[in-house]
Amino acid sequence: MSDSQRFPVAAHALAYLAHKGALAPAAAVSSAVLAASVPTNPVVIRRVTAMLARAGLIGTRAGASGGAWLLRSPEAIRLDEVLRAVNGCAHLGSPPAGAAGCPVGQHIPRQVAKALVSADAAAAEALSRISVADLLAEDAPSLRGVPLPRPLPVVA
Repeated sequence: MSDSQRFPVAAHALAYLAHKGALAPAAAVSSAVLAASVPTNPVVIRRVTAMLARAGLIGTRAGASGGAWLLRSPEAIRLDEVLRAVNGCAHLGSPPAGAAGCPVGQHIPRQVAKALVSADAAAAEALSRISVADLLAEDAPSLRGVPLPRPLPVVA
């Protein structure tokens, strides 16, 4: 899975767990069920849920009766935590090394790195105002006035 898909998949998985009331091991949702909702492969879900578990956002259990569940209420999980759990805005890339002796090549990597840090901080700040519960709400105050993106093209 590309870095750029980790955050949307993680947010979707958390929202699905909240929707299903998966707040304890007894209510765990399998990776196959989560994958069908996204839709993606269960292996992708297991990779993302492993990251969310390391961050302390969900619990997981392997095996036939395994699955994932939320460790906190959906209202208490902020999307900036989710972003950090899946390694931030890594999909924006990293600055090139730059050519030694080139005045631009020596300067630009540092400046691009600053821009990436700034973008990551801005994303985290905006996402800190949105909870997993807000993703499920029809008219969450934290998402009011945010324009809908253009529909994604259908790939055949």
